[in-house]
Amino acid sequence: MRFSWFVSLAFVCLAYGQATAPPTPAPPVKPGAEQTASAASPAPKPAEVAPTDPVLTLKGLCQDEKEGSACQTVVTKEQFEKLANALQPNMAPPVRRQLAAAYSKMLAMSMAAEKKGLDKGSQFDEMLSFARMQILSQVLSRTLQEESQKVSDEDIQKYYNDNKAAFEEANLQRIFVPKTKQVAPPTVKPATAKSATGEKAGAAAAKKPLSPEEQQKANEAAMKKTAEALHKRAVAGEDFDTLQKAAYAAAGIRGQAPPVKMEKVRRTSLPTTQSAVFDLKEGTTSDLITDPSGYYIYKMVSKQTLPLDDKVKTEIKNTVSSQRYRDAMQAVQQKGTPELNDAYFGAPRPPGMPMPPRGGKPQPPPSEDNDRD
Repeated sequence: MRFSWFVSLAFVCLAYGQATAPPTPAPPVKPGAEQTASAASPAPKPAEVAPTDPVLTLKGLCQDEKEGSACQTVVTKEQFEKLANALQPNMAPPVRRQLAAAYSKMLAMSMAAEKKGLDKGSQFDEMLSFARMQILSQVLSRTLQEESQKVSDEDIQKYYNDNKAAFEEANLQRIFVPKTKQVAPPTVKPATAKSATGEKAGAAAAKKPLSPEEQQKANEAAMKKTAEALHKRAVAGEDFDTLQKAAYAAAGIRGQAPPVKMEKVRRTSLPTTQSAVFDLKEGTTSDLITDPSGYYIYKMVSKQTLPLDDKVKTEIKNTVSSQRYRDAMQAVQQKGTPELNDAYFGAPRPPGMPMPPRGGKPQPPPSEDNDRD
């Protein structure tokens, strides 16, 4: 589990340090010399660090400043790993180095604060109490997560038996019919002299044009009829690629139509309004499915149920573990539903309303009189 507050702290502390010196360029190597050297002598193994060996030494920092030149604070491998494992088990080496840098600065600041007596008083006690609650919350979250990951083979088998539909895999064909057309901008014809057909042209021009809303409804009605006609052709066994191209042509969409093949699809990968497609028998076509974006027509090509192999077991374990963790956290958190006193905290802000500026109330909008000035 990651602790974002710790990582942020490490980067902030690193920012106060000195810039890293540029690396010293390596001397030139003759061609072939590098291969000869590596073949002659293997790479040295990293030195072993005993639990009692120092891994962090802070010279000039100690509780008793009377020690003079001998003043230093030493942290052994065992002490540092206790801290690292408490914050984040299995911490990566780069993060351990960041922790060491952050810990050095925090230790120096905390010692200076103690010498000033800043660890005494009600303010420090309240901050310490709040920090304790934060740490306990993080430890509880980690513990619940570890407990939720204890999923037995019996639990996996039961989940698989109870949710066989979730492990169905199908090869499908799908036609998508857009809900509306792409309307090209109208073209303006140049004026011509009156002719025998002038009266008919004038009558056509005098016809009231459709409003944008009326044009939208007309386009949607036309595409619905197109979808219904394509569905009948699909049920009759016509090629889905041909029908998909016809759908895009009717919608006025230029370019290549999307592929109709959908292979190794799971029920959970489809929208809930379309998951009933998995109930189709092989070779049959679905009803016309209406969606806010358009219309869908499916054909079931083949279907199988995945076996309970290692891949499916891992998937089930992750699913069960995540659900158990959410349930455990919800059971704890719903016991503390807050009821705030609006007379003290103020009424809740409407969604999207900006926070008031610090140190004051939000300024009212300028009046018309002020605008005139």
